Amino acid sequence: MKKLGLFGKLLFFINSLFVILLLLGYFLPYIPPHVFPRLAVLSLVLPVLLFINALFFGYWLFRMRRQLLLSAIVLVFGIGHITALFRFGSNEDNVRDSDLKVMSFNVHSFTRFGKTPRRELEPEIKAFIAQENPDVISFQEYNPSLQWMQEYEHQYVHMTNRKETFGQIIYSKFPIVHSGSLGFGNTGNNGIFVDIVKDLDTLRVYNLHFQSFRINANFSQLQREDSKRLLGRMAEAFEKQEDQMELFLSHEAQCPYPIIVTGDFNNSATSYVYRKVKGEKVDAFAKAGSGTGRTFTFDFLPLRIDFILADEKLEVVNFKNYDVQLSDHYPIMAVLRNTKEL
Repeated sequence: MKKLGLFGKLLFFINSLFVILLLLGYFLPYIPPHVFPRLAVLSLVLPVLLFINALFFGYWLFRMRRQLLLSAIVLVFGIGHITALFRFGSNEDNVRDSDLKVMSFNVHSFTRFGKTPRRELEPEIKAFIAQENPDVISFQEYNPSLQWMQEYEHQYVHMTNRKETFGQIIYSKFPIVHSGSLGFGNTGNNGIFVDIVKDLDTLRVYNLHFQSFRINANFSQLQREDSKRLLGRMAEAFEKQEDQMELFLSHEAQCPYPIIVTGDFNNSATSYVYRKVKGEKVDAFAKAGSGTGRTFTFDFLPLRIDFILADEKLEVVNFKNYDVQLSDHYPIMAVLRNTKEL
């Protein structure tokens, strides 16, 4: 086997750097963001690092070089992360009338990328909700100016700004016997919850909206921003997410009922915050979804940052990602079944 030339050595050096970055990304779910806040950004770009290492593996395989072992080993080592980001399967439509359909959707104040007037978007969202007919809906970045959900008799809303134009809401077809806000503090983000009664069973539904990064989703515009300032702002957001996560975990620990967590985490399934919030709960996408599970598109990069996590006492029957452009996020819905019915 021939030795590598100058170009091959340079390429293998670059390959090695991406292997190191990927390995660091693998360990991030176990490292609190406050320890290395700037490094936490790797949790968002882990799919890119996986793809790049797969390309290197393919290149060395094509050239029949032993250097392929480096990327091959690191890809095999991260198989658990790969399954968290991609799911190969299909949904089986075996939904029963007694199942619970839970939807989560960051509605971006009902303005679709900040451009479409609310009065124009209202009929589209209304038709979408009517067609899918969820039993419980969690909206993040909710604006109360549109009063079009009267068909949901029970609801809990909490606004996070002084003008009461921005917040979160949970709609339910079932009675709400208790509700409240977690109170994330001096931020537009928050967590709320409701206890609903369905078939004599009480379930708690959380609607979480962890700290936002306040960045433009267009890569070309993002390049114009000072990289040091951008990284610092993202690091600060990761630390705030950790604080908000701790508030949630403390609140959750006192709950006596089966729990369903919905919301926009502003972080990926390979992050520390996701791992801690998930705990022993079941990720509905990982159980019954397919593809990348995209809920937000950062220019060319599909991200799964919105989640529905179900208590182990509930079976995930079905999960859907909707490819509808009604916001800068894409809605998701899980169909859950009480294991008592099995």
